[in-house]
Amino acid sequence: MFDGAEELLRKIQLGEDSSLELKAVVMTGNKVKAPTRSDLADEIAAIANTASGVIVFGVDDKTREILGISQGHLDAVERHVFEVCNDSIKPPVRFHTLRMTLPDTMGVPKAVLKVEIPRSLFVHKSPGGYFHRQGSSKREMDTLVLSRLLQQRSQAQLIRFDEQPVPGTSLSALDDALLRRFLKNPWNPAFSPISGVDVDETTLRKLGLLKADDEGVERASVAGVLMCSRKPAQWMPNAFILAVRYRGSRQDSNQQMDAMEIHGPLDDQIRQTMRFVRRNMRVAARKQPGRVEIPQFSIRALFEAVVNAVAHRDYSIYGSKIRLFMFDDRLELYSPGALPNTITIDSLPLRQLTRNELLTTLLARCPVEEGVEEMMRQYFMEKRGDGVPIILDESFRNSGRLPKYRLIDNTELLLTVYAANSAGDLP
Repeated sequence: MFDGAEELLRKIQLGEDSSLELKAVVMTGNKVKAPTRSDLADEIAAIANTASGVIVFGVDDKTREILGISQGHLDAVERHVFEVCNDSIKPPVRFHTLRMTLPDTMGVPKAVLKVEIPRSLFVHKSPGGYFHRQGSSKREMDTLVLSRLLQQRSQAQLIRFDEQPVPGTSLSALDDALLRRFLKNPWNPAFSPISGVDVDETTLRKLGLLKADDEGVERASVAGVLMCSRKPAQWMPNAFILAVRYRGSRQDSNQQMDAMEIHGPLDDQIRQTMRFVRRNMRVAARKQPGRVEIPQFSIRALFEAVVNAVAHRDYSIYGSKIRLFMFDDRLELYSPGALPNTITIDSLPLRQLTRNELLTTLLARCPVEEGVEEMMRQYFMEKRGDGVPIILDESFRNSGRLPKYRLIDNTELLLTVYAANSAGDLP
C-alpha cells in the first residue's frame, strides 16, 4: 500500500483518511515519548479491526510536514511499534515496516518509518477498549458494532474460517509444488498432480485456496496457507504442533527427554508428529509362547487422533497451538477449540461434524505415503466419521483402558490415551 516514495508523499499531502495515519515522533533520550504506547495501541487496533492501513512515523498529522526521525532513533521507534503490537494489543497485531526517506519542505531527505497494518482475521482489544476506524479517526465500538464484527470474524459466519483470506498474503505465499497436489490430471482418472503446467488462479479460487478480501485483493485463504505454504506460521503464528516427551508421569521441564516444534503444511505436520511418537515410544514384548511385541500406544489410534486434532481444531483462536505430551503412562493431546455446534463429549463417537470443511476436503486428497498398512488408510481423511471409534477401540485393545476426552474451559479439547502395561517386557 502506497509502495513508492512519490505515491506515499502525494498521499501524505492529501492528509489522513481511513487508510492513512500520520504520527510525529518525540524522543526522550533513546525512548519514544510520543506517541504513547496506549494511544498508539488504540490506533493500530482500530486499523486492524477495520481495513488495511498505513501509519507513517515522522510526519506531523496537522501540518503534514515531513519532520523525519534521526538515524539513531529508527531502531527505537521500530521497537516501540513492536512492543505495542505484541504487548498492548490482544491478540497481538501483525505488521510490516519499511524505512524510507521523504523530502521535507526544503527538499532535504528525512528518514521516516512506514508501518503497514493488514486487516486482521481477529478482533483486537487495546488499552482503551475495542476501536474501529471511521474516516481519519478511531471510534470506540458500541455493543452492536462489536457484536457484528465478532460475528463476521467468527466460526458462525457464512464464510467458514478456513475459507477466509489471510491479510498480507498473495499467491506468492503459496508453494507451487504444494498447490499442484490439488489439481486433477485430466489424463489420469485416478488423482495425480499435474507438473509442467501453469497454475490457473481461477482453479485455485474454485478450490478455495485463493480468496478476495473486502478490498477485492486476491489473498491466500486460511486453508491455502495451512496446506500450501512451506511455513504457515509465517502468516498464522499458532499453526504448528508442540511435541514433548517427558520421563515419568509429570510435566516437568527437568524431566524433558525430547521436544520439537513441528512446522510445515498440515499433512507434513502429521507425518512429523508420527515420527516423533515412534521415536519416543517404548515397545515391550512378552513370550506367548513366541515373542509378541506390545507397543506403548496404538500407532493407528494416535494417527487418527493427530489427524483429527489438525483437521478440526479452531484456527481462529490466537495464541493456541496443538500440544502433544508423552509420558511413561499416557499421552496427552490438546487441541484448541470447543466442540463444534451441538456435539458433546458423549456423542463424539456417534456423530460426524466438521469445523473446517475445506481443510478436511484437502486432507482427503493427500496420500498418507508412510505406514499405509499400519494406519490402514490411503489418505489422511476419509470423512466417514470413524476416527473417534478407531481411537477408542484400538487404544482399548492395546492397553485395556479406554481413552478419555475432556473439554477444558470450553476452549480446548484434551484427549488422554493410556499406555500399555510394560510389566511383561523381555530382558
